[in-house]
Amino acid sequence: MSTIKVDKIEQRTGCTATVGGGAGKTVTIDASTVTLGRCGATISLASGASQTGFGRTGTVDWCSTVYTNSPGTVTAVSGKGFFLNTTSGGITINLPSSPSAGDIVSIKDYANTFDSNSVTVGRNGSKIGGACNNAVLNTEGQSVTLIYVDGTRGWLNIQTDTTIAGNNFIEATGGTITTCGNFKIHTFTGDGCFAVTQGLCAPNNKVSYVVVGGGGGSSTNQSGGGGAGGFREGKCSSDPYTDSPLDAGSALTVSTQTYPIQVGAGGAGNTPGGGTQGEPSIFSTITSAGGGGGGGSGGPEPFGGAGTGGSGGGGGEGRCGNAGNTPPTNPAQGNPGGNSTNAAGAGGGGAGAAGANAPLPSGSNGGAGIATSITGSAVTRAGGGGGGGGPPNTAGGTGGSGGGGPGGTGGGDPASAGTNGTAATGGGGGGGAVPTSSGGGSGGSGVVILRYKFQ
Repeated sequence: MSTIKVDKIEQRTGCTATVGGGAGKTVTIDASTVTLGRCGATISLASGASQTGFGRTGTVDWCSTVYTNSPGTVTAVSGKGFFLNTTSGGITINLPSSPSAGDIVSIKDYANTFDSNSVTVGRNGSKIGGACNNAVLNTEGQSVTLIYVDGTRGWLNIQTDTTIAGNNFIEATGGTITTCGNFKIHTFTGDGCFAVTQGLCAPNNKVSYVVVGGGGGSSTNQSGGGGAGGFREGKCSSDPYTDSPLDAGSALTVSTQTYPIQVGAGGAGNTPGGGTQGEPSIFSTITSAGGGGGGGSGGPEPFGGAGTGGSGGGGGEGRCGNAGNTPPTNPAQGNPGGNSTNAAGAGGGGAGAAGANAPLPSGSNGGAGIATSITGSAVTRAGGGGGGGGPPNTAGGTGGSGGGGPGGTGGGDPASAGTNGTAATGGGGGGGAVPTSSGGGSGGSGVVILRYKFQ
């Protein structure tokens, strides 16, 4: 090996020095400190060359723009820092899509207003801190630096003096919205949509529900009460409200999408030959059948027009009531209507009990509904309609608790018609009485109630 000794190398401007050369050459510099370039100089890699082991070291280049809530959404770029001014309202900053390990984004509260108007950090398809949900920055003067690690943990905050709060709860719209503690309730009394706008990971992706079908209507004179709409309930295990005995034991899992809601109308009343069945109520995979119509007077054996449904319609004069829980569910969504053995109508079935039989000239009582506190207080729904009275001057049966309509008073003066079931309860219509003009009541409309933890 040859040795070349040089006494002095003078710095010359405009000169290029090449160390090594040719394919496969390696240059080793054995020194504790190596300085490349001068202050203000640019070090460039030759075409086709690459570097490893050095470059960005956990820092970002801060954008000179201060972003506000107009337009309110910022798309982050890896390697950049963003000053966010929320004085006039909140801002959403979306993290880069399809990130790679080592991607980095920093965020700083420009005006110390994050506590008044928070910043939502959109995950943009990746996890944040291992969770499948967005994060919220809501601390005055907050700053965070997020680095993407991998698909398991996603973006991690590397600043130990600050925290980011994950928005770990469902966000949704639709219906009439109320709150009860940490839970939000959506009540639908008509058709609509439950739109989930925040996709989540377990366990905060569960919705408790109560779905009640429309109540059945009742027929003309001496008719049985209409059956209540089917009652179905599923409660999240972590939800503290008091559920009904019909709780199926599990809530429904939801995702970011729109769920159409159908609320069943009550069946028509005062229809000859038997009352009209109520319409079903539907949420996702849960369908509650409409209540069976109350049977009319003198119809064909054995039911005389009494219909099946969520709960069955009561039998009219001398006729049988019909079955509930049709189609069958577990737990049963309703009960059968009562049987009549005389000139009066039997009670329609309710969610909590069968309709009462009618062995006397007076109409019998509708089956009781069932109570749940899903809305924050106990409310009873899905009661059966009372049977209509026969002659002379005989009273109709009482409506079952939970919106069932009372049966009409029969014969003499005054006679009265059956009462409609209560709206938004799925209550059955009260049975019609003698004379024929004292017709049966219509069923009450159903309801869909959804409940989930939102904070």
